Amino acid sequence: MQRSRLWRWPKLGWLIFGWCLVVLPLHADGLVPPQQLIKETSNKILIELRNIDYKVDFSRAVEIVNKHIEPHVDFDRFAALVLGKYWRNATPQQRERFKKEFKTMLIRTYATAYGEYAEWEIRFKPVHNWKPDTKKVVVRTEFVQPGKEPASVDFRMIRHGDEWKVYDVIIEGVDLVKNYRTTFGEEIAKTGSLDSLIDRLAELNRKAFEDGAKASSVLPQPIPRA
Repeated sequence: MQRSRLWRWPKLGWLIFGWCLVVLPLHADGLVPPQQLIKETSNKILIELRNIDYKVDFSRAVEIVNKHIEPHVDFDRFAALVLGKYWRNATPQQRERFKKEFKTMLIRTYATAYGEYAEWEIRFKPVHNWKPDTKKVVVRTEFVQPGKEPASVDFRMIRHGDEWKVYDVIIEGVDLVKNYRTTFGEEIAKTGSLDSLIDRLAELNRKAFEDGAKASSVLPQPIPRA
């Protein structure tokens, strides 16, 4: 199963939105708009996070990441794809609650990832068949660290007007949307309730902020049972 593949690289599971790393584009002057967005966002986050100790001030790290990431992620689309049929049947209130907790989980995990992967660099691969009216694109990258094999991290992005937003990430060939969909679907099947899943995510988020940078590990992962 794809999910088991992700568990073989637990540290890669934290590279959900690997934007706050040093960016080394293969063609610095030839980046298309979605690539440029990832480059600029990563540099802004990197500058701010360098000024704090994320292990001491985890809430501040999350605040910084959220400020720069939120405008550039299509959380509505991300959440809908993750929940699949459960999103279609959810009430407006359930959708908002799930989106809030899912977003919080992603942002706090990414904030933790920065402290663990500050030495990684990201390289862009060329975008083939790019046209000015392109609506969707996969931004393909490689995360590079001295002495280790490069890891592929690709971002699915969609254009809303003049803005590009991320709605999925593929790590070493493992699609996060599909993995979360499986994990969350299993949880809902066990409990028979979307509300139960949302409550569990809310509890995990609450505990994560209490524990600070010590919280979080591999994503996606099974929801711990009470």
